[in-house]
Amino acid sequence: MRPAQWRRDQRGAATVLVMPFVGVLALVTVVLAFQGGVLVAQRRVQAAADLAALAGAAALQRGEDGCAAASAVAGRNGARLSGCEVSGTAGRDVVVTVERDGPAVLGRSVTVEASARAGPEP
Repeated sequence: MRPAQWRRDQRGAATVLVMPFVGVLALVTVVLAFQGGVLVAQRRVQAAADLAALAGAAALQRGEDGCAAASAVAGRNGARLSGCEVSGTAGRDVVVTVERDGPAVLGRSVTVEASARAGPEP
């Protein structure tokens, strides 16, 4: 086989080798984007939980319903209150659990959840 003929026969061979690498690279990109979205959602839901717990504890200090205040603040921060407990020695501690929908990829989504406590120092 002459070199010129060999080169013509090998045309497109690099494409066959590159395409699987492009597919793997695309898959890795999607996975990393999903993980980044979950991380951002977790940080946001944790912030919502912290703020909801603080609002609930402040409401209890004023003699109001702490869980209602926590629910309102969680909603304003894009989260849902999934649990609220008033506890402590004088009933002034608030423990809240909030959740939020995370990113969806390929028809699958996650729900991110966080908890926080606020009230007087134990």
